[in-house]
Amino acid sequence: MELTSLTLLEAGRRIAKREISSLELTRAQLERIRAWDGKINAFITLTEAAALQAAREAQSEIQVEAPRSPLHGVPLALKDLFETQGVRTTAGSKFFRDYIPPSDGAVVAALRSTGTVLLGKLNMHEIALGVTNVNPHYGACRNPWNLERISGGSSGGSAAALAAEFCAGALGSDTGGSIRIPASLCGVVGLKPTYGRISLRGVIPLSWNLDHAGPMARRVEDVAALLQVTASYDPQDPYSVRVPVDDYLEGIELGVEGWRIALASDEFFSQADSQVLHLVQTAADLLEQLGAHVETREVPQGYQAAKANGLMVISDAAAYHRQRLEERPQDFGEDVLRRLRNGAAYSAGEYILARRTQSNLRRQYESFFEQVDVLLTPTTPVTAPPIEGPDAVEQAGRLTRFTAPFNLTGLPAISLPCGFTQNGMPVGLQMIAAPWAERKLLRAAFAYQQATSWHTRRPQISTLNLNG
Repeated sequence: MELTSLTLLEAGRRIAKREISSLELTRAQLERIRAWDGKINAFITLTEAAALQAAREAQSEIQVEAPRSPLHGVPLALKDLFETQGVRTTAGSKFFRDYIPPSDGAVVAALRSTGTVLLGKLNMHEIALGVTNVNPHYGACRNPWNLERISGGSSGGSAAALAAEFCAGALGSDTGGSIRIPASLCGVVGLKPTYGRISLRGVIPLSWNLDHAGPMARRVEDVAALLQVTASYDPQDPYSVRVPVDDYLEGIELGVEGWRIALASDEFFSQADSQVLHLVQTAADLLEQLGAHVETREVPQGYQAAKANGLMVISDAAAYHRQRLEERPQDFGEDVLRRLRNGAAYSAGEYILARRTQSNLRRQYESFFEQVDVLLTPTTPVTAPPIEGPDAVEQAGRLTRFTAPFNLTGLPAISLPCGFTQNGMPVGLQMIAAPWAERKLLRAAFAYQQATSWHTRRPQISTLNLNG
């Protein structure tokens, strides 16, 4: 196995046993990035010298004492809206092109404390307001499975870097689906935890009311390990919630026998490509074979939830960027500017009604999850669309259809691979659980993963060419 193919926990175990060194692995990752990122454009800023220095330090530490964590010495990368001390944090924007934070954000500091190696900052849709990752300032991030197709967004660089094996794990953010959508389109795993589970201090915001930070990787257990070190109560973050952190890896292998699993079957969640629906139904059938009781169920007001989330996202974004919108609108990309102006045009009354919808639906979903353990839906209605396709505004409404309701309600949701369409593009299965039930969610996702082999497939970047 190539070093760059190692999963996060596999890499950590081999480093801890001194079978490989952090420096050896980091050099292999950097070499792969240099060889292939010219095709994919996953990175905005590659911090090669700092990564090598961190790897040398990790190697020295592990030679004389036990690793600080299962992630000690493992190379990761960050979506470029997580503030990093001394390293520019652009948010994929012209406005932040030269912004160098004076300190690390809370999650970055947590990762550094575990001894991880940070390779750099990953491409994203401008200011996180979009799902294509066709960025006018830093270039489009391309899908490793087909370079003519989008990686998804806004955490497209994170998903593409994982699929291309540029890193073993990554962080993303999710306001309407921005972790789960690119995870689905690129065939990796992405978790949006419960709202308030991971600190947002030091994350450039899109929507204060809907933003979630979360882990991404190529395996469910790796996402669990990343959640373990990033989940915490942060008294300096007004949106953080004081809820005990579980052991997310403990019991992850125990399966779903006897669990009640719902497959969304109403009109809203059934509007998807036929191949996508077939693969999700097949996943539900497999979970039933694993001992779960699976039944089709209507899901509370999916359309209303997605609509309210969409209104709040662009309204909150317009509020955060109001001065930039007034003084330098020409420095936004065309699609982002249009959505910001749409957000600014909503009335206070419309926003209040959306917040009322949010409160009502949170309660309805709490009741829903008193009756079921896990809900299944497709992550996206279609696989990755072509870059040269409908514009980003149209794609946003289409690709967030099944993810946005769970930002509005703040529920934990994960996307993991569940198959490929006839044209060879990955399809994502979305699993959702009750608030703070990440441990249960990860256990269900792991059970499905271990019974399939979709997660083991790798795109062959070397055989892909632009323009045929």
